[in-house]
Amino acid sequence: MIGRLKGVIIHKQPPWLVVDVHGVGYELEAPMSTFYDLPDVGKDVVLFTHYAQKEDSVSLYGFLTESERRLFRDVQRVSGIGAKIALAVLSGVSVDEFVRQLQASDVTALTRIPGIGKKTAERMVVELRDRAADLVGVGASPMLQGPADPQSESLVALQQLGYKPAEAERMVKAVAVQGDSVEAIIRKALQQALR
Repeated sequence: MIGRLKGVIIHKQPPWLVVDVHGVGYELEAPMSTFYDLPDVGKDVVLFTHYAQKEDSVSLYGFLTESERRLFRDVQRVSGIGAKIALAVLSGVSVDEFVRQLQASDVTALTRIPGIGKKTAERMVVELRDRAADLVGVGASPMLQGPADPQSESLVALQQLGYKPAEAERMVKAVAVQGDSVEAIIRKALQQALR
């Protein structure tokens, strides 16, 4: 529903912040991993968002990177885990560290995150280990990093469409020609994939 906000930070007090977008103040909840890197109040910010609607409430969550948002969503797919624990995960460890813990089946390290007991940590390892590999290297969106080359932007776009990093890289290398725009590379890569 609301996937991204670009505006001015008018208030921030963990875990809440308010971003003014053309006169509308969006109140978001964000993990500490995002708060550490937020600009000062009065400065521009671009946030990836997750919109959640329940029977009795509507919530909007903000993240500086796409990998944080993906991890937030993936963690909630584990039975018994909601937004509160997903935010605690991102507030307690970086995306890369969390992925390392999952891949190493490090249940002890995972139980150090507030709200996660041994059984929940074991479920996380089982249910997320395979998906976690896709989060490595996603990092920040090119929108946040400034201009990147068309091949790199195409790689990120294909990963956001659901292709695994290695597969997206192979697709881009197969079709990219010097001087191609991002759109041209993506179009050619998708056409090639359908053949």
